Amino acid sequence: MVSVVRQWASKLYEQLLEREVSGAPDHVAVIQDGNRRYARAHGEETSNGHRAGAQTTESLLEWCDDLGVAELTLYAFSTENFNRPADQRAVLFDLIEDKLYEFADHDRVHEAQVRIRAIGELDRLPERVREAVAYADRQTRGYDQFYLNIALAYGGRAELLGATRSIAEDIENGCLDPTDIDAGTIEDRLYDGPTSDVDLIVRTGGDERTSNFLPWHANGNEAAVYFCAPYWPEFRKIDFLRAIRTYEHRAESWRQTRARRALALLRAVGSAELSEAKGIVRRFRDTLPSRELEDVDLSSESDPEPQAD
Repeated sequence: MVSVVRQWASKLYEQLLEREVSGAPDHVAVIQDGNRRYARAHGEETSNGHRAGAQTTESLLEWCDDLGVAELTLYAFSTENFNRPADQRAVLFDLIEDKLYEFADHDRVHEAQVRIRAIGELDRLPERVREAVAYADRQTRGYDQFYLNIALAYGGRAELLGATRSIAEDIENGCLDPTDIDAGTIEDRLYDGPTSDVDLIVRTGGDERTSNFLPWHANGNEAAVYFCAPYWPEFRKIDFLRAIRTYEHRAESWRQTRARRALALLRAVGSAELSEAKGIVRRFRDTLPSRELEDVDLSSESDPEPQAD
């Protein structure tokens, strides 16, 4: 009876959270931590923890579809994971290989037009895993409705270091002028993906760090970060909705900050030429209490003059 009540209460809370969420982020990145600890806590082999985590990953894809997330990046195997014992690596490679083939042939993947790609130092992976990566890429190459990026043999520092070396080589060979280097130059030399900046990073398992994950696409975009205690196999839709709510609060805070900075500029200078600042305040005025706008003229120079009767 207690279990039934808990399930009912959990479902009710999930529905409440769904009503509170007004819009999902475009790109979510997930650090799926805690598979081995979950297995140990249940007295099982670590391989069972990874398999349980794979089921959560399948559920996450459904949640993203339900909520309108456009891109998902999963941290499946880091460069640091190569330091694990060979038997542990073999289990992970088996699971990754199986899931890549399974996802690439799944009817729902093709119905939803999911594009599956891998990012990272793929040449370091066993040949059988590289073949699975290539198969998933071929099977979904023409799709663009949802992007699923699998980070394999991935390390953020290694990614940036590789881009830097590539730029240095082109400068040395005379193919690139240092004065022409901009953000686009670096992005063109990063791993092939993601397609957009990260809006939200989620990490399970209790650790509060982003572990060298997508530094260019996440840190540069000031992505919101949500840390939670459940191990990855225990991660529920309720936890995902909480993460999205954190993202929304972060975005709301950012809009308020921009509006207040522009408002302070208007008050300090009081110039009619500050159209950009006025535009920002007008755009985000709904985020500020009305009392903060009482003494500010937000009319633009293009506004028509009032006509006399």
